[in-house]
Amino acid sequence: MSDLKTAALEYHANPRPGKLSVELTKATATARDLSLAYSPGVAEPVREIARDPELAYKYTGKGNLVAVISDGTAILGLGNLGPLASKPVMEGKGVLFKRFAGIDVFDIEVDSESPQAFIDTVKRISITFGGINLEDIKAPECFEIEKALIEQCDIPVFHDDQHGTAIVTAAGMINALEIAGKTLSEAKIVCLGAGAAAISCMKLIISMGAKLENIYMVDSKGVIQSERTDLNQYKAMFAHPSSKRTLADALDGADVFVGLSGPNLLSAEGLKSMAPNPIVFACSNPDPEISPELAHATRSDVIMATGRSDYPNQVNNVLGFPFIFRGALDVRAKRINEEMKVAAANALRELAKLPVPQEVCDAYGGAKLEFGREYIIPKPMDVRLITLISDAVAKAAIETGVATLPYPKNYPLKSVDDVFNG
Repeated sequence: MSDLKTAALEYHANPRPGKLSVELTKATATARDLSLAYSPGVAEPVREIARDPELAYKYTGKGNLVAVISDGTAILGLGNLGPLASKPVMEGKGVLFKRFAGIDVFDIEVDSESPQAFIDTVKRISITFGGINLEDIKAPECFEIEKALIEQCDIPVFHDDQHGTAIVTAAGMINALEIAGKTLSEAKIVCLGAGAAAISCMKLIISMGAKLENIYMVDSKGVIQSERTDLNQYKAMFAHPSSKRTLADALDGADVFVGLSGPNLLSAEGLKSMAPNPIVFACSNPDPEISPELAHATRSDVIMATGRSDYPNQVNNVLGFPFIFRGALDVRAKRINEEMKVAAANALRELAKLPVPQEVCDAYGGAKLEFGREYIIPKPMDVRLITLISDAVAKAAIETGVATLPYPKNYPLKSVDDVFNG
């Protein structure tokens, strides 16, 4: 761990601080170049945009620019360390947007005294961007913030901690259930955790066919059920009549466990009580709710996923958000709606079933990757992600009326380079 700390700090500090920079996209070699880039030439696009604000997409980088914004109240698993401490994470998110989908990013850390102050700040600067990715904001404030900004902004606003996690989890869960010979509509699902990611995950799988009465969400006080009187409006959505009160009660006979909580909270005894071919998504990072070693030693029939890259079936948000925004930006969607999220999850699910190119296997040490218990979710280095997910999202935006541009002529994309070749 000390070696990782040293390497991480060195990586962020040298050869220059940080992970992002601003690049030039036009020539600046001559005096004429500079006169076009700035005064007097720059006055011409200014006049055009003043005449028609939509022309900002033609004459500026707005259409390919996303703001990654945080107040630092829920940084990774580290908690509320403040907005400035969140900057390395926001820069990191920018790296992933650029590397995987060719999207430019400004990271913005907001020192706000209240959710409303944060909302007001982001709303005022939103005209700069083609989309907004909210990040590392604690629950339940994150729900209020996202809802208000979706209503007040005419560009996509997406809280990735909620929806990115949900999309990847839903894709992997449906595939795992198929391998186990089960269906989402009949599966009994236990969700340990009731924060932003957990609530969004359960909402999305309900949209995709899970039954509310088969979902048992568990918080620090036990099962969320209809006799509880201490539930906020977000938890209350998952309350239904049940005699189950504890995590152990909920796990008895369950088909799926989704952990979005903390380390080592799923015991071997709890796993033993689950149904045949249990599916375990232990997503607490870096230490999962149950270690894969213990899970496999306890149940030889378990299908296991974690948030870690050093085990099979990593629930990794980078499988979703770059390509979701790519599709949304390319049809100039006004928002990212539920249909676009479902389309992304289904595209991701289907990609896992396709033969894996050798170059992807080579990127993971030559491992043989094929749809099955240890490959229910694609790998981030699979270049087909930008082809299938962006395409599915763009089509869903058009079909549901939130797109303002037609299907792009350069779609489906084959690589990040295609973004700028259409």
